[in-house]
Amino acid sequence: MTNNVSLGIKYMLFASFMFACMGAFAKELSDSMTSIEVVFFRNVFGVILILISIYKKPLDQKGGKPFLLFFRGAVGFSALLFFFYNIANIPLGEAMTFSKTSTIFTAIFAFIFVKERLAFRGWLGVFIGFIGILFITGFDGSSLDKTDWLGILSGVGAALAYTSIRELRKYYDSRTIVLSFMLIGTIGPVILMGISEFYVNEKYDYIFGKFVMPQTDDWLYIVLLGLVSTLAQVYMTKAYSVAKAGIIGTISYANIAFSILIGLLLGDSFPGIWIILGIILIVFSGVLVSSKKD
Repeated sequence: MTNNVSLGIKYMLFASFMFACMGAFAKELSDSMTSIEVVFFRNVFGVILILISIYKKPLDQKGGKPFLLFFRGAVGFSALLFFFYNIANIPLGEAMTFSKTSTIFTAIFAFIFVKERLAFRGWLGVFIGFIGILFITGFDGSSLDKTDWLGILSGVGAALAYTSIRELRKYYDSRTIVLSFMLIGTIGPVILMGISEFYVNEKYDYIFGKFVMPQTDDWLYIVLLGLVSTLAQVYMTKAYSVAKAGIIGTISYANIAFSILIGLLLGDSFPGIWIILGIILIVFSGVLVSSKKD
């Protein structure tokens, strides 16, 4: 068991680093294209890989929950859209921290919708997590920046997606669940970019954006984005398959540290004291929520 835990930690650390690299490549691409287009390239790569996998090994599932499957895809796509917009507009570590609030919201949604018990330690984690969000957003709920709202919504969207997976996995192959997200995450940007050819609104630039033909150098980043995103998913899955979810969930917060370091290399400013305290509180809350018995 010790060896499995050690292996799981190594897998998760590698996956966390790959997730941070994904953010870095997305940030680099955002200099020459909209975050909507970056989301498109992030997902189309995954769709191709999953379809190849299904071709080699056909699906084995009973199905029966198409609307829930669509819901998972839609909220997952929305969360990714907000996340990538934030990556383009705020420091990478801060954007990653907002996305990791999904652990807090997942605990709440699982309690409400799945009737999953949440012990005192879990509720304490939720409370501390919200205090952490206040630190990061500057305590002023009356004047939150667009990126603050989108950061919180990215965590909420991801949490709804994760909660729906708990029900969907009873009916669908895991590849179908991921494909639902990536297909919507591929078709959605195409529709939004098409609308943007006729309608532009700077206020909603996280939704609307015109397609820009990638430059020669961009194609390298696009390939790397698809590659590290796939590796991150594969090794995260491996990590959860060999060790307890509580342990792996705790280790997954390493991607915040990796993201801060990589962000500094890309020119991000060092986080201020309040943001650092907020990150610490959110990580601690995630550890409390993730450390339930499993």
